[in-house]
Amino acid sequence: MTEMKSVTDAPAVKAPVLPDAQTVTDVKHWTDSLFSFKVSRPASLRFRSGEFVMIGLLGDNGKPLLRAYSIASPSWDEELEFYSIKVQNGPLTSKLQHIKPGDQIILRPKPVGTLVHDALLPGKRLWFFATGTGFAPFASLLREPQTYEDYDEVVITHTCREVAELEYGRQLIESIKQDEMLAELIGEGFADKIRYYPTTTREESPKMGRITDLLTDGTVFKDLGIDPINPKTDRGMVCGSLAFNKDITEILEGFGLEEGANSDPKQFVVEKAFVG
Repeated sequence: MTEMKSVTDAPAVKAPVLPDAQTVTDVKHWTDSLFSFKVSRPASLRFRSGEFVMIGLLGDNGKPLLRAYSIASPSWDEELEFYSIKVQNGPLTSKLQHIKPGDQIILRPKPVGTLVHDALLPGKRLWFFATGTGFAPFASLLREPQTYEDYDEVVITHTCREVAELEYGRQLIESIKQDEMLAELIGEGFADKIRYYPTTTREESPKMGRITDLLTDGTVFKDLGIDPINPKTDRGMVCGSLAFNKDITEILEGFGLEEGANSDPKQFVVEKAFVG
């Protein structure tokens, strides 16, 4: 496991030199392939927790190189947080992984996305299904008061290859449960509604296996001591690889749930924008 590093001593904000520039305020490297960072938030930006924006840097040709990134911070936060993979030969992430406090990135302030409460019909239990950096939109929604106003229980599943890749999510959920400001904002006892279910597929951990298999054979429900997914009470949000999204969609439909959208709320939604 690579040692986690935090960089917080940001120098004075530089004058904008990029289009739609925002200043990096904090960077954390979680593993050799994962990092998170925070940037300043445009005063005019309004978004719903769970949405994504286009961010990036200038490419070698001097033109903006942009990718879709889910906003990991909640809608009420003063800064914007993002969670990213590092692709050594990736056009954007090969450069983005080297940012540091004081640097600037491009942020197009036009948030969109499917993983929002408005796209779901009312229910009692909300499922978040994530792999890898697909955890990001749920990091936002887990700190959104409406999540706990609308649901009696929130189950967050996160599947990664290795234990270290779960650390961002694990620490976030731990901090949420101990955050006095969130308790005041959302209400005492809100964190008791969270059921965290991390799994690994390669490295040994307390719970091994793909969440798709664990859903299909009923292991998840047995482990959590809950009833199987029911379209009358359960709602879902899905964010991961194309293959993962497809598999979870088929499983949820097998339980009788229908896929919805902003314009047509149903029992579950899938995010189809990805970081490349």
